[in-house]
Amino acid sequence: MKQFKDFGKSQTFLDGDKIKIEEVLNTEIIILNYSIKSSNYKKNKSGDYLTLQIEIDSKRKILFTGSDVLIQQLKDYGKEIPFTATIKKINKFYTLT
Repeated sequence: MKQFKDFGKSQTFLDGDKIKIEEVLNTEIIILNYSIKSSNYKKNKSGDYLTLQIEIDSKRKILFTGSDVLIQQLKDYGKEIPFTATIKKINKFYTLT
């Protein structure tokens, strides 16, 4: 008999209390994990959205954003996780610093 673990793909679930990105602006956070998926709303150029799992004040949180800049930064540097960063809003976009 086959076992699921032999053919099934494991999924990583991002746990934590949901927060808005504005709650962590200009505050150092620890980026623990992320997920990029296709959005049903397509409000940005990429058509994707980012789920970001962070730690702040020793508590796990998750936030969602369609920020193309943050999405690209996580695609480029996600292999370095975990790392500390600060999310800043510059004009109309968010970026890691």
